[in-house]
Amino acid sequence: MNWQQQAQTLLLEGCYEQVAHLYEQAIETEPDVISHYWHLGLVYLLQGHEEEAHTTWMLAMPEGTDESVEQWTQELVKILDTEAQRQATLGNAPTAWLIRQHLREIAPDEVNNLLHLLQLSIHIGSFTTEVFEELQVVKFLEQSSSATVDAELLLQALEQVLEFPSPETLVFLEACLPYTLKFDEFIGRVIAIAFKLAYQANQSIFAVDIAELCLKFYPDHPALLQHLCGFYTNCQRHQEAIAVAKRYYSLCQAIEWQILGSYLILRSLISAGDWSGIEPIYQRHQSLLSQIVQEPIDNLDIAACLYLIIAPFFAPYVQDKPQENRWLQNQAAQVFEKKMLVDAPAPLQVAYPNLKKQSRPLKIGYIGHTFKIHSVGWLNRWLFRYHDRELFQTAIYCVNQNLEDSFSQRWFVNEVNIAHGFGVDAYSIAAQIRKDEIDILVDMDSITMDATCKVMAMKPAPIQVTWLGWDASGLPAIDYYIADPYVLPEDAQDYYQERIWRLPQTYVAVDGFEVGTPTLRREDLEIPNDAIVYLSAQKGYKRHPDTIRLQMKIIKEVSNSYFLIKGAADELTIKEFFTQIALEEKVDPGRLRFLDRDANEVVHRANLAIADVVLDTYPYNGATTTLETLWMGIPLVTRVGQQFSARNSYGFMMNVGVTEGIAWTDEEYVDWGVRFGIDEALRWKVTGKLKASRHTSPLWNAKQFTREMEKAYQQMWALYVESGK
Repeated sequence: MNWQQQAQTLLLEGCYEQVAHLYEQAIETEPDVISHYWHLGLVYLLQGHEEEAHTTWMLAMPEGTDESVEQWTQELVKILDTEAQRQATLGNAPTAWLIRQHLREIAPDEVNNLLHLLQLSIHIGSFTTEVFEELQVVKFLEQSSSATVDAELLLQALEQVLEFPSPETLVFLEACLPYTLKFDEFIGRVIAIAFKLAYQANQSIFAVDIAELCLKFYPDHPALLQHLCGFYTNCQRHQEAIAVAKRYYSLCQAIEWQILGSYLILRSLISAGDWSGIEPIYQRHQSLLSQIVQEPIDNLDIAACLYLIIAPFFAPYVQDKPQENRWLQNQAAQVFEKKMLVDAPAPLQVAYPNLKKQSRPLKIGYIGHTFKIHSVGWLNRWLFRYHDRELFQTAIYCVNQNLEDSFSQRWFVNEVNIAHGFGVDAYSIAAQIRKDEIDILVDMDSITMDATCKVMAMKPAPIQVTWLGWDASGLPAIDYYIADPYVLPEDAQDYYQERIWRLPQTYVAVDGFEVGTPTLRREDLEIPNDAIVYLSAQKGYKRHPDTIRLQMKIIKEVSNSYFLIKGAADELTIKEFFTQIALEEKVDPGRLRFLDRDANEVVHRANLAIADVVLDTYPYNGATTTLETLWMGIPLVTRVGQQFSARNSYGFMMNVGVTEGIAWTDEEYVDWGVRFGIDEALRWKVTGKLKASRHTSPLWNAKQFTREMEKAYQQMWALYVESGK
């Protein structure tokens, strides 16, 4: 072994002092070999002797011509870059960062080195927006050519930098965009970060900024338009969401993409509370969806197919026709599942390793994106609190959700045996569920999260159940759908793909809700103390115009009444919509009050006390909002239908022993609303029942409910074991 090989071996072993000695000797015997100085300076740097390193490198430079110095600089840059990469690979990020800082002093315009420095500064926790100015990375990017910039390195750096929302970050993104040679891959990865920011980090505004900037370069890029529409809706920029959705649809040629386009239009309009032109758009959407499920296309684009499962989402908001709605949902789910299984990894298609014994603890997995402050999270948390830890091992699989907040930690992470956090990679989630040998997987998203649907379609657990969420997804891979004696009519099994599993009393229960301090006063709203106050607190999705007309008829009949309207929607649109219907029904719009959203849920519940009566929505009832209303002891008027979403409030009221306010027709809805408005004794009677129910109702006994859910799990497992499948 010659001395150079020995030096390299010692370097890899971290024997820097011995390496330095070898190069010092080499310089004494071969002072004209410039590379010896480069290596010696590097070793000094690795020893922490920065000044000696710099002096060593500079000693050789003055001796050469300009051409030689340029060549030597490139040699030194290469040596430092190689060692920095090695140190980074070893996990020595601070050392790699130090080497690259010195490399920057030698070659400040080496743009790839600057990109590495950005990544390293993030890794070691020293990144701030001032780093952009210090490194001048944008300036050098603008001066560089595509031939000199490592495109993959650029994209990796950008992905990391985008996690830090700031104006400087957007300037950096703009400087990166001209280097997007494979723009579909580039946009896909950038949008993935924006998606994460919008839905995990509550940074929808910054996600909008990212998408808008990318659209300047690619104005008709479908994925950009699709996700920008969602980002706009998420940060309440409804009119912009509507415009982008329509623009997206206008670009669609294939029927499968037209379905997604019409879905986006429906979502943006209904989110805004703009029901004025819904009917023709909805009918077109249903027609397109019916066509594709009845006449499947052999070469159906799998990317578009993945959206079929969510395409029927708005049907129960528009109409109470469960046979029709469920048929279309089931058909779409079947096409979706078939496509998903085409590319499913082989490990997900082998036999389940789960031991088929009844006398062992069952492993129950819960999957969803709502293990947080969310309407579902407020309800499902109690199940985790009361699970029998001896009979059940529990796990949660969080889809595109941050698990670090205190609510998630307290109610979910700390209450289960295993907690996994994921993005939206369905294959990774399904593989983890298989690895954990989950016996029963409980889907709490249904079609509100397409990634969850992808996981369920691959059936990573032998028994799969849908609970809470929206309604049943219709996936053939789902075995059971949790219901109760009320929330689905007796003949519902005729049009459900899943087997309906009815719990004996209620399909959900809570021990109650936290209530804060009210911030809403009648005098602030210019409402007399002796007036009757009606309230409806729902998002734009549930503001069906037919129900609003019924509500206006109630207001009209109760002369000293006011109507409070609250919920997520476009402020101007919802005001114009309610005002128009009020005028058509000859109700003075001055009796309407439009409320801002409360600071949080506990304040919202406290402010419910301002209402004498709450008017429920139809054909999509309240769920969490209904439970909050009943918990606060406020009379509720609900219109009962046939579909799951039109029977939530009915089931809850039956479970608290209150039939006053349950309407089976439009006429009864108006009648109950008027009776509550003019009969104070009736209101007090119902309030008394509701308060008494806190001590007796199964709706407020989450521990008992948990035992019933656990019994259902055990029975499901027994059926599975006995079936021999």
